[in-house]
Amino acid sequence: VQLQESGPGLVKPSETLSRTCTVSGVSITTTSYLSWIRQLPGTGLEWRGAITASGSMYYTPSHKSRASISRDTSKNQFTLQLNSVTPAATAVYYCARARSIQGKSWLDYDDRGQGTQVTVSS
Repeated sequence: VQLQESGPGLVKPSETLSRTCTVSGVSITTTSYLSWIRQLPGTGLEWRGAITASGSMYYTPSHKSRASISRDTSKNQFTLQLNSVTPAATAVYYCARARSIQGKSWLDYDDRGQGTQVTVSS
């Protein structure tokens, strides 16, 4: 299984951060929990949200009103959108396949993308 992130690496404050993960080796309709995680320098993993094989979405409470996870089954992709971002959202963003919801370390994940630096700055 491979995961590949894509999307802009620079976002302006108050705009929308968008990340897409293309999955290969398994259908996104048969695997849970496809997740978005971010990591700031010197800190642990911050779970942002996940989508299950059936299409149910889960979000970290602090993002619930601003985040949206969707999927395109024809392209085997899932996408994170985070509205009204601030510089505090600057981090390395990963998509990953987890064994359970809200994994707190990489031990909780079977596969992950390479990670992409996203900077929120004007």
